[in-house]
Amino acid sequence: MATLVIGHLVEAGLKPILAVDADSNSNLDVALGVTLQATVGSVREEMSERTSKGTLPAGMPKQDLLEMQIEQALVETPDFDLISMGRPEGPGCYCAINNMLRVFLERLNKSYEYVVVDNEAGMEHLSRRTTRGVDIMFIVSDPSQRGLVTAMRIRDLATEMDIAIGHYYLVVSRVRGPLAGPLADTVEGLDIELAGVIPDDPELSRLDEEGRPLLDLGEGSAARVAVNRIMEGVLQGVKG
Repeated sequence: MATLVIGHLVEAGLKPILAVDADSNSNLDVALGVTLQATVGSVREEMSERTSKGTLPAGMPKQDLLEMQIEQALVETPDFDLISMGRPEGPGCYCAINNMLRVFLERLNKSYEYVVVDNEAGMEHLSRRTTRGVDIMFIVSDPSQRGLVTAMRIRDLATEMDIAIGHYYLVVSRVRGPLAGPLADTVEGLDIELAGVIPDDPELSRLDEEGRPLLDLGEGSAARVAVNRIMEGVLQGVKG
């Protein structure tokens, strides 16, 4: 969904946009059609290794070196910028590096009007406070009872964190036909607002098979139309 959210913002002229790939399995760069040279994770590993070996440049503060390397990992395009958090931490202590990362990422976020974070279900980067505040959180579920249970657990986990989240929304994705029966009853009974439903769209599968960016979805794509409708409603509600 993150790719289509970014596509909507670009199409609506809502910039500048920072896309953050915080899911090590999502490959947001591929979906957006850009190429990564490095990730925050690879920079962190390199910094940790060079610190332990004593091979950091003399006379250069670690914070400055870290920021320089992350800036080189930032992918810049005319429509959006992308940074990838990369793989989870390896063995060793990363507390000092994570604190430096947090300082830089908070400053980086302030340079953008819109920051879209594609986060994994475990919300590692939220739990580690690499993001401090969220205006809108979309919790995406597949059309199953188990998926909805997981969605609510994610919502509960988010509320337990010391993070300001303005609005929670549920999105049910890959739906074939209208929500009906027990599934619709469950959604209606949940303590979270349903922002919308994204239909199962064969166009998405076709682009994946062809290795093309999801931003290439046609204007009539069912998934693209659904996400545009969701975003229009949510942004109007936030601004209102």
